[in-house]
Order: sequence, then structure tokens, then C-alpha cells
Amino acid sequence: MAAFAGFISFTSLAAVPVNAEEAEWHHASALNGTPKYGPDVTHFDYVNPDAPKGGTVRLASRGGFDTFNFILTKGNPAPGIQNIYESLMEPSLDEEDISAAYGVLAEAVRFPDDYSWVEYRLNPNARWHDGEPVTAEDVIWSFEKAIELNPQRKFYFQNVAETEIVGDGVVRFTFDTAGNRELPKIMGQLDILPKHWWEGTNDKGEKRDISKGTLEPPLGSGQYRIKDFSPNRNVIYERVDDYWGKDLPIRAGTGNFDELRYILFLDDAVQFEAFKGDQYDYHLERSSSQWAKRYDFPAIEDGRVVKEIFIDKSSGVMQGFFLNLRRDKFKNPDVRRALNYAYDFETTNEIVSANLLKRINSYFAGTDLASSGLPEGKELEILEEVRDQVPPEVFTEEFKNPVGGNPRNVRANLREAVKLFNKAGFEFKDRKMIDPATGEQLSIEFLYRDKASERTLLPYAKNLESIGIKPILRLIDTSQFINRIRSRDFDATTLAIGQSLSPGNEQREYWGSEAADNPSSANYMGIKNPAIDHLIDKVIFAKDRDTLVAATRALDRVLLWNHYLVPQFYTGETRTARWNRFAHPENMPEFSTGFPSIWWYDQDLAEKTGAAR
Repeated sequence: MAAFAGFISFTSLAAVPVNAEEAEWHHASALNGTPKYGPDVTHFDYVNPDAPKGGTVRLASRGGFDTFNFILTKGNPAPGIQNIYESLMEPSLDEEDISAAYGVLAEAVRFPDDYSWVEYRLNPNARWHDGEPVTAEDVIWSFEKAIELNPQRKFYFQNVAETEIVGDGVVRFTFDTAGNRELPKIMGQLDILPKHWWEGTNDKGEKRDISKGTLEPPLGSGQYRIKDFSPNRNVIYERVDDYWGKDLPIRAGTGNFDELRYILFLDDAVQFEAFKGDQYDYHLERSSSQWAKRYDFPAIEDGRVVKEIFIDKSSGVMQGFFLNLRRDKFKNPDVRRALNYAYDFETTNEIVSANLLKRINSYFAGTDLASSGLPEGKELEILEEVRDQVPPEVFTEEFKNPVGGNPRNVRANLREAVKLFNKAGFEFKDRKMIDPATGEQLSIEFLYRDKASERTLLPYAKNLESIGIKPILRLIDTSQFINRIRSRDFDATTLAIGQSLSPGNEQREYWGSEAADNPSSANYMGIKNPAIDHLIDKVIFAKDRDTLVAATRALDRVLLWNHYLVPQFYTGETRTARWNRFAHPENMPEFSTGFPSIWWYDQDLAEKTGAAR
């Protein structure tokens, strides 16, 4: 359930009867038990309901933008554009059951115990920024346009068989299958667009076309609207004073800034220098090396810039060198496994990242969904169903990455890599790894868009060269990178797949066979494996949390033992730095930094820090 924002789950309502006439409406739902917040709550515990409104926060974004139409797969949407829209429902940030969801555009939800349909009842107060009501027609139109224009969403919502208006402000989605408990919940993730605006005309009398990109500021229903912009440079959103949903419990204490300013950069190094020079306010640090070595500038020392770490409990991740299985050179699993033996994480972590990183050993790293040890219990039962279709090691060995860190280990790992290449039919001759299919030296092009990636790539490339492989490091700009990944025109590249704690239908898009040939999917590697398809269905149709965890661990284990990628690293925490002009609630939510939503501009701190430049 990680493909789109607003990951929610409604299985706590399993006792709802099948008949629509008897199904009960609920203001919220949760995966396990009862939602924390009842229908009469005025605000959530993690916000400051009295937070002052005002001020500006400047945010940085990587790349450029050429459209405000975010539903298309072409073009680069403006950063922050979803601030102007609302979805039907949205999760809270502080519940043990992170899938708990509460109404935004929808004031209530209901569905039968076989999960064959879901209904949402719209909040009658919901309004677009022009004052027009948000209607059931808007919901259906938004859904239909999403699946018409975005192959990724068409695939994600493929089980929706029918959409209809069944009452005043009530929309029903009927599914082509029963028993998939995720289907009702993922419909709540829809961002709803205004049909009347998109089918209208602009100031020049020209008819709008949602199938094309546009730089006309669109109409929204959210807390913010577009105030000003310069394509590929910046976009400014202003708070909507008469925002219709300001009294919703999920909105109390949020949307505190008068303006959100997004400033765009094409280079990470330039961006960081801009932060040091007070050109934007809040920096999310992804580089452990930079975190360890480059925060020694004057504003840090005198307290005008504050560093703060937040533990990441809300999600898992797989980051690695993704290998394009559509290339013949990567079809043999021994080749893919050999490439992992050539990667010396430990030395790179020590020299480049001050030992601040953790090696990824799971597609759900950092969560209780990660497999470990040998399979047993319910997980083993699930794996028995695909025993003849998976590597035998799944049952006999715990997956562990090769360990480097010293010359002896690295030499042993490289010898093992050569053995695996030989097993796959390659020949190490004249210090070159010869590809038996072409008679030429094996080469691998690594595609990347951030020069800082070379800190990891260069040591890896050196190891590959030592066993006769020709690495080609190809630095390209963001637009080229996106286009080449979309067209699957790459050998290897560093990518990351984030995971929610309630995985489900999105797993089909990540690893499912049907998604492999869809250029808009997130199955970048091109995995086609019937055993994995079977295990994905086990995840999707799991009837309780224990089964979901067992099925996910089984899926994780089979993905790992097929060696589809070279696992890299993760941190398990969010590292931030900010100019000291802002405050956040004392009782921060457990599963998010909440920035900038629940933060606010602190005038006293701003006076001490000085005016933004």
C-alpha cells in the first residue's frame, strides 16, 4: 500500500454486513482494532492547536518543473503541487496502527465484509477555491481520468469494475473480486480534481485539456493555492484563509505558514551551499558523508542553524544497484550474485560515510516485515506452496550479504565473484571478463544524476575492474535520467523503493510479472517470476496481521535469493538541518517529522537568528 500518498487500511470494520442497507458508516478506520481518535475529537494529540499562523518557509527541490498537471506520466510536475488538493481520506501520524485513516473530502466510509465494494460519503462543506462544492461527479471523473491518462494508476486500480453515484454525495466503487481487503482502502488515496475547471476555458477562452501539461495554476480544494511561480526556478503557495476544512480534526494545528516557497536546484552541491548561505530554510540530509564532515560552518557554531535527527519508524526501504533483467547479461542469477560479492559496503561506509550507514539485507529494511533466520511457522507454510519454483537456499540458508571491510575479505569476495562468473559461462582471460554471448569484455553502464553518487560508485567500479569488468559511469541530468529509466534504457542504476508497514497491492507494481513490460510501473528491474506473483497475492489477500507479516517475509526472502539487485544501505533515521526560525510541537508524532505541516514560524527565534536573506 505504498504506491500513493495516504496509506490506509479499513480492515477493522470486517464485521460490517454485506448488504448496503445494513452497512454502517464510519468516520475512520484502522487495520487493527479501533482508531485512536473518535468522531468528536477536535484535534490530534501531536499538533499544537494554538500554533500561530504566519511567516514563510523556503524549501528546496531537486530538478525542474514544466507542468502543474501531476496525473500524467510525462513532464515534470511542480514540487508541492499536491498541497492544493485533498484526498478522500488521510492517515494520522501517531498511531501504532499507522494505517488508521480519517475523512477529509469524505466524511464517512462503509463496505461489506467481503470487500467487494466501498462507498464514500462526501463532506457537504467541501469546497473548491472558487467556492463551488466538491461533488460525487468530481470523484468519479478524477478516477476515470487517472486511469485513462496514467498507466501506473490504471494498473494500481485495475480491480475497479464500476463506479457510480448511489446517493446524495455518495460514490461507490465496485470491484471485480472479493476478499481483497486492500481494495476499499486504496480508493481513499485518490486526489480529487475539479471537473468543472478542467472542462472549462482559461482567461484566453481556450479549452483546457487534462491530457496535456499546463502551467496555468489549477484550481484546488486544499489548504494552499499557487501564488506565483517561475518554471524550473521556484513556485510559491499561499495559505487559503477561508479554507473549508480548517475545522476538521485532522487539519487542526496544521497549515500554519502563510507561504510555502519551493526553490529548485539542479546540483546537490550547489543546493547545500545555498542552504549554508541562508537561501532556503530546511535541509533534509541524505548523505551520511556530508552529515559527518560538512556541518562545521559558522551558522552551526553560533546556533543559527539547528541539526535534528528523527528516528524513522514509519516505513521500510530497499535501495540498491537495480539491474535491468531485460539485458541478457543479467539474466543469469549467478552473474547478479557475483556483482554483490564485488561490492565492499563496509570499507565505503567507513571511509565515505563515517560508519553512519546500515547494510540493507531486506526489501523491507528497518521494519518487522524483514525476513531473518530460516523460515518457520506460517511463513514456512506459505513458502512450501512455491518450493519447486524458488532457489533451494530459501529453505536452507539465511540470506546474508558478503562482508568486506578489509583486504583479506575483499580478496576472498572477489575470488568468489570470479567463480560465479565462470559458473555462468564467463571467462576471465587477459584480465578481462569475457562475455560468452559476444566474445567481448563484459561492460556495465551505471546511470546516475547526482555527482555525489560517485563516492559510492568509484570504489565499486574499481573492484569491478579488478575482476575484468568494464564499468561505465554515466552522469546525466534529471530529465534524461527520468526518461531513460521510464524507457528502461539502462544497465544498472541506484534506485530506492519505499515500503509502508501495511504492504499490499503496490507489490504487484514493484515486482509483479504483469508490471514488468509496463514502462510506467515501478518494476524497474523487469522481474517476471510466477512464484513472486503467488507470494504477492498472499500478501494482498492476507486476512490478518500475522498472515500479512508471514507472507511479506516469504516474499522478501524469495526476492533476496533471486539476487535481482545489489543491496546498498539505509540509515533508519531522518537527518535534518534548519535555520532556527521555526518551532514544532513538543509531542512529535511517532511516525513522521510532520514538516512543514504541523510546524510554525516562531517570531522570537526568527528575531535572534536574523531575517532570511
